[in-house]
Amino acid sequence: MTERQLSIILAVVYEYIKTGEPAGSRTIVKKYIKGLSPATIRNEMADLEELGYFYQPHSSSGRLPTARAYRVYVDSITSRARHHLHTDDIRREILGSRRGIEDLLNHVTHLMSRLTSCVAVAAVPALEDAEIQHIDLMLMGGNNVLALIILRGGLVHHSQFNLPYDVDAGNLEELSRRLNTVVSGHSWSEVKDVLYQYVLSGLEDAEISCRDAISELDRFLTEQNYKFFSSGARQILDLPHFQTISRIQAVLNLLEQEKPLARMIEKCKESEALKISLGEENETEGMEDNAMILIPARLRQQKAVLGLIGPLRMDYEKSISVLETVVDALDEDNAGGEK
Repeated sequence: MTERQLSIILAVVYEYIKTGEPAGSRTIVKKYIKGLSPATIRNEMADLEELGYFYQPHSSSGRLPTARAYRVYVDSITSRARHHLHTDDIRREILGSRRGIEDLLNHVTHLMSRLTSCVAVAAVPALEDAEIQHIDLMLMGGNNVLALIILRGGLVHHSQFNLPYDVDAGNLEELSRRLNTVVSGHSWSEVKDVLYQYVLSGLEDAEISCRDAISELDRFLTEQNYKFFSSGARQILDLPHFQTISRIQAVLNLLEQEKPLARMIEKCKESEALKISLGEENETEGMEDNAMILIPARLRQQKAVLGLIGPLRMDYEKSISVLETVVDALDEDNAGGEK
């Protein structure tokens, strides 16, 4: 690709993001690339169309970018320094009041959605490595047990499971007490190896049920679980892109099914870097016309991932700027919480 072709791709994508209109050769010459004739630009655009970067909605119209062109544009943005927007407003909203992690994530997703007009998501992963504050095992009737796991910062996870035998409520309460003696203030991965020996000592009458209860807790906490937060699904209905039912349905399915979203979040967490998926790069069926931006973050020393879901015609510069500013503000919040 020549420098001229790169400039034309960037100009067409930028023009479409800003106006929603196909870009013609005269527009490119007038607004972006001066010193060349419209005929020269038109020939280059025709070549780029053959290469899969543009398409024409009508034979007489200008060109629109494909996902391939958006990828060139996004790579250009992420390779250079960016000016962060709304920095002071975001810092004030995040640092202005002390919240538990759950309230903070709800607030952050609302804030990101409002600033970008995209669906905002957040996820807190890896329960096994999070510091546990308290565990409650509650008998729901018969052999049905509800486990509530409260993490440092107030984030609550829950799991419901059945034991092979009916369990006595008193034994379950005693098991909860012994679990908390060992677990409180530690992660599950730090203490699970000593739990069976310590916790079950003296509970021989209920050993099978209590052992199975610990096994169920271990299964839940060591699987790759995420607590998800989202905001803005209703708001994107106002965007022209989402007037097509299949497009909004694809986003809603992604939020409801969670597993495809969890896989993408896991990749972002492992890479510890900003990740942008465009069109067919998204793993979920129906997301070919949409984009997703994910970024790792830390909330009160706990790992998290923040993200935005929107149309391919997303304002990437603004969206990336908002995400990075939120992450910076959360880092300040972390530092303030440590003092």
